[in-house]
Amino acid sequence: MSDAVDKIRFRLLHVSACLRKAEVPYAVIGGNAVAAWVSRVDESAVRNTRDVDILLRREDLPAAIEALQAAGYTHRRVASLGGGAMDVFLDTPEGKIRDAVHVLFAGEKPKQDALYANAEVDDSEDVGEFTLISLDALVRMKLAAWRDKDRVHLRDLADVGLLDRTMASFLDSTLASRLLHILDQPE
Repeated sequence: MSDAVDKIRFRLLHVSACLRKAEVPYAVIGGNAVAAWVSRVDESAVRNTRDVDILLRREDLPAAIEALQAAGYTHRRVASLGGGAMDVFLDTPEGKIRDAVHVLFAGEKPKQDALYANAEVDDSEDVGEFTLISLDALVRMKLAAWRDKDRVHLRDLADVGLLDRTMASFLDSTLASRLLHILDQPE
C-alpha cells in the first residue's frame, strides 16, 4: 500500500518538475489538490488518491507532451467515461489509465453536457513542490462535477473546516445548493 502511495507522490512531483522546467503553466487539481489543502489543516485527515490530475491550457498541450515524453511518459488520447476523449500521460506504454496523469483543460467544460467550465490555470499558487489550484477554484470544480468522489472530497474539505456556509453566497444557486447539501449532510 505504501508503495502505491509513494508512486503517486513521485509521479505528481516528477510531472510538476518536468512542466516547470519546460515553463508550461499548470495546476494540480483533483484528489491531490484536496489532499494538499486538507494537509494544511490536519495531516491525519488526508485521503490517498490513485492518480494525478492536472489543469492545462489547451494551447500548452503540445509543450506538455514534448516535456513529458522527453521524461519517459507516454501520451495517449483515450475515451473518457463522460463521453468524448481525455488526454493522459502513462508511466510506460503499457501503463494503466486509472493511475495515469489525467489532463483537464482550463476554461473548458470537462464534458460536453457539463454546466460549468473548469477553472483557469492562473487561479493557483506555487506551494514549493508544485502549483496548486486555489481552494475556491477547487471547490467550484468539485461542486460542478458532483460525482460521488467529488462529494467525498468536498466532505473532506468541510471536515477540516475549509468549507462553510458563507461560501454559498459567492456561488450561483446550483453550486450554492450543492455546497449547502454537503454541509447539511456531512455523512
